[in-house]
Amino acid sequence: MHKRRTLTVLTGAVAVALVASACGGGDNTKSTDTGAAARGPITYVQGKDNSNLLGPMAEKWNAAHPTEKVTVKEQSDQANQQHDDLVQHFQAKDPSYDVVSVDVVWTAEFAAKGWLVPLKDKMALPTTGFLEPTVKAATYNKTLYAAPTSSDGAMLYYRSDLVKTPPKTIDEMWGMCSIAKQNGMDCFAGQFAKYEGGTCNATEWMNAYGAKVVDDAGKPTVDSPEAAKGLQELADHYKNGDIPKQAITYQEEQSRASFQNGKLLFLRNWPYVYNLASTDASSKVKGKFAVAPLPGVSGPGTSTLGGHMAAISTYSKYKATALDFLKFLTSEEQQKTNMEKGSLAPVIESIYTDPALVAKYPYLPVLKESISNAVSRPVTPFYPAVSEAISTNFFAAIQGQKTPQAAVKDMQAAMVAAG
Repeated sequence: MHKRRTLTVLTGAVAVALVASACGGGDNTKSTDTGAAARGPITYVQGKDNSNLLGPMAEKWNAAHPTEKVTVKEQSDQANQQHDDLVQHFQAKDPSYDVVSVDVVWTAEFAAKGWLVPLKDKMALPTTGFLEPTVKAATYNKTLYAAPTSSDGAMLYYRSDLVKTPPKTIDEMWGMCSIAKQNGMDCFAGQFAKYEGGTCNATEWMNAYGAKVVDDAGKPTVDSPEAAKGLQELADHYKNGDIPKQAITYQEEQSRASFQNGKLLFLRNWPYVYNLASTDASSKVKGKFAVAPLPGVSGPGTSTLGGHMAAISTYSKYKATALDFLKFLTSEEQQKTNMEKGSLAPVIESIYTDPALVAKYPYLPVLKESISNAVSRPVTPFYPAVSEAISTNFFAAIQGQKTPQAAVKDMQAAMVAAG
């Protein structure tokens, strides 16, 4: 969920500006084949680069590929806006969007509509050594459609100068809110605004209490006492002030700012926060925070699986170059750079157990545990409607505008209608 604006780096003559329906049949097949062996300059489209990785990445690629340079277009910092921008360009059959960064939950939707090149046969992408959840998230109908470029598992950021031992359970965390009050701080926040991040947070809390949003066949099963209990827990602690009132406006960056400014004891967020909170000149928590697995009911909880993929547009004219670019993005060297410079979760499993890296980045074992135990959001070509059903009803329930029981009932009805 890291999103983007437009920045420009001049490299020679190229400006580098820096994250349902079934397939359309014959036309999609033709456009997939078109350019399969062709090489030339490409454009990579990604959301906002919070960690300043894209400029150096493009320069490195361009230095090695002077006749196949990449122009990187940086989108807004809003996941929903990124999604809609990609949809508009796909619908227009725009050949200028060669390689696109897609959230893990968009893969099925875009693949089902015939907008992504299947990564098989001559376009095959090696995935040996990748974390299994990342490959599974990039697969639709048993076919790989995207290259996992970063994974994501949520972690609990906490003030280690105030909390010596992080909470292992949700009740333990709430019990520590007295520490926040003693220090004039807010206790806990995640991303509770009405958007995709709200869906991630909502599913985590429902899953924590034993709910399943969908069953193994993809059928909605969210209307359950367990799901209602998860939402009730949030609503109760929003009402009593353990969750600050402004938290319903928080997306990733607003919640990061609150924690980084020393206003929050516990924060649920993605790994990219670690680097920024450690290095930003304005950070008031440098050396004063650590990370732990999300707390659950009786032990560690489960994160929603996050992350991004890079996929090749069906309408790209230079698919051979695009495939090489995917291999570059998923190379061990680039994955380590993204982790070290931007705290982005690598997709290569061995990086998490590299002794030198673990010594330098102690959050790696926690992050690997988070990703390994993560639960995917529903895999469906109708995902935008499913996500809206979850986030809208979650947003109403946390504020007490709707009972949790009514919220999960309405979620279920909307999800059934979407499919």
